[in-house]
Amino acid sequence: MHAPGQPSGSPGRTDTASGSPAGPGTPFDAYGLPDRPGTDAFWATAAPACVPSADGGWTALFRWRGSPAVLEFESWSQPVPLVRWRETDCWYAEVRMPARLRVTYRFLVGDVSYADPFNPVGAGGERSIAATPDAPPQPHWPAVDAADVLPLPRTRVRWTSELLGGRRTVRVHPVGGGGPVVLLLDGDDWLHLHPAMTAFDAAFAAGEMPPATLVFVPAKDRLGEFGCRPRWWEAVRDELLPLVADGEVPADTGTLVVAGQSLGGLSAMYAALEFPDLVSRVACQSGSFWWTPGAEDLADPLGGPAGGAIAARLREHPAPAGLRIAFDLGEHETRMLPHCEAVEALTKNSGATVRVSRSAAGHDRAGWRQALLRDVAWALA
Repeated sequence: MHAPGQPSGSPGRTDTASGSPAGPGTPFDAYGLPDRPGTDAFWATAAPACVPSADGGWTALFRWRGSPAVLEFESWSQPVPLVRWRETDCWYAEVRMPARLRVTYRFLVGDVSYADPFNPVGAGGERSIAATPDAPPQPHWPAVDAADVLPLPRTRVRWTSELLGGRRTVRVHPVGGGGPVVLLLDGDDWLHLHPAMTAFDAAFAAGEMPPATLVFVPAKDRLGEFGCRPRWWEAVRDELLPLVADGEVPADTGTLVVAGQSLGGLSAMYAALEFPDLVSRVACQSGSFWWTPGAEDLADPLGGPAGGAIAARLREHPAPAGLRIAFDLGEHETRMLPHCEAVEALTKNSGATVRVSRSAAGHDRAGWRQALLRDVAWALA
């Protein structure tokens, strides 16, 4: 789903994940799990469980019941096969995690994906979210079980695009009665995996978000649409925004904030440079600034010049002085860092109003969520 990224450090199983006893007890004793592995009391405790590790990070215990499985993380670690504890129905892995990490994960059983049935924090029906104890809290984002169906905005706009081709259903939601338009790229993820509508409403109720009108825009071809393509933004300007302005939800299309992550962040920055009359306020998270034409086909897409095509553009033509942009990046995205730092510095040197922050995450929406609220509010200020 996202552009390539890399975790920091080398996460993986500890020595006790081999399935042999650790001293007189079990590998689970350190995590304070009650009763014997495989009993009902053992399974009644929430997962994952974390204990401090000697390197200043954490060791997390993940459990799966009944069948062989592989633990897969979102853009952070290589897959980790689970091992069976003796003759029980317990399969498990102990995974070393760095300090300050929030990450999406799932279990793979054959070709089928499952959320963690023992974790109450889900991201859609097939994924769960783990956070180390020192990860910053994410107020306003409710814990949503993987079995829950998220509420959707009542207002829908049918966007039949002549410029892009095809039809899309765009959802529109007024926060605090509506106001300036906030365009959420990859809108389906913020509708169905992460409860953005609920979180924005809660932030407004807490006095941390001004009134706004959220426009959830789905992507059909992320690379084809977000890879610095002018036609996408021409379609937004000439087709989508007039539909939103004529809709039933109050919407100030004269003020537009674009919020995008990964390739969406790249596209938002591109729009701010090439369509300054349309886009002057941006919340950009982990922008794919490694991108140059054709880079995605290379063996190492992130191995090119720092900042890619956007940095090259900024060296020739500075960013508009009226641009207000918040950049955010996951603390554990080590290979993305030089690309993002290059674009951040060039944008700031152009005279734009720039905010830079780092989130306790890898390349993962689970870690970007709080920055999304904060940076959209700042962009609207």
